[in-house]
Amino acid sequence: MVVEYVCRDGVAHIHLNRPERLNAVVPALTSGLIDALERAARDGAAAVVLSGNGRAFCAGHDLKEPEPVETVTETRARLEQIQDVTRLIRRFPGVVVAAVHGYALGAGCEFALACDLVVASEDAQFGFPEVSVGLSVTGGISRLLPHLVGLAKAKELLLLGDRVPAAEAAKIGLISRVTPPGEHEKQAIEIAERVAARPRTAVSLAKKVLDLGLDSSVEAALATEVEHAIITSLSGEGDAPREEFNRG
Repeated sequence: MVVEYVCRDGVAHIHLNRPERLNAVVPALTSGLIDALERAARDGAAAVVLSGNGRAFCAGHDLKEPEPVETVTETRARLEQIQDVTRLIRRFPGVVVAAVHGYALGAGCEFALACDLVVASEDAQFGFPEVSVGLSVTGGISRLLPHLVGLAKAKELLLLGDRVPAAEAAKIGLISRVTPPGEHEKQAIEIAERVAARPRTAVSLAKKVLDLGLDSSVEAALATEVEHAIITSLSGEGDAPREEFNRG
């Protein structure tokens, strides 16, 4: 199973489980993550902890996988499925906490930043390499990132694609807190359990009122991102950098 799920005492634990590929995103992982988030809602979980098995949270799209041969309609459906992760996290009535270690890059960083809180190990690195490999961001990040760090810093992160260490990520407001190595998941679970013990209606409304001003803008951003991702996929400009990235 490329995504593991268990629910204990009102807290759903979701683990990305492609450790041999640093939990890089393929369609099966996206589908598994969507299924797990939907299951958490059906199970009545009060909180969710999202983490990755192995050496990383999620290294982004698996660029070593063959380039998909698909129509524009199929490309759109694949991209919108990835974006459904953001939608499900934001619609979940309880708190969703990302527990990040190692790499959280590209789509992996988007998965993390869609969560309500991000707890990161000191060894974590965040980044958006999409532009450097001729791709475009998804997951609503074009709206969420400026909201978190401001427009100027968001442009710097997207255009340069530099990796941001956990300590700096916390300093600029990208994530919630930093833990000693190996403590990220433990602290994320503790936070989830604390929230799960609180009145559910109050938790749900607190989350909703903070997200309310973003919601319509996020949907607009998601739609624009799909259009841009289709344009970049058809441009052919990413072929050379993609080959170089894969060799690395």
